[in-house]
Amino acid sequence: MSDTPVKQQNTAAFYGQAVASFAVAMAATAVGILRLDADAWVRGFLAIAVLYLVTSAFTLAKVIRDRQEAGRIVSRVDQARLEKLLAEHDPFEKL
Repeated sequence: MSDTPVKQQNTAAFYGQAVASFAVAMAATAVGILRLDADAWVRGFLAIAVLYLVTSAFTLAKVIRDRQEAGRIVSRVDQARLEKLLAEHDPFEKL
């Protein structure tokens, strides 16, 4: 009755692709901002905006992951309580 969920792990290729994709996107954005025909303060503002967006995206991803993991823990605790009640229940016991 006890189903232990299989922990999903990403492959090394998927991890590498994600890191490479992030690096290419950041490099392309940096090159685009540096080559932009604008004043230095405009390029600086855009660079800070991109960095703020990236850190906000990482924070959001972490918050979503933490909430999902907390939901799993609560679900596992509820499942353990149910299993304990079912194990202790004697259907032939008089009420």
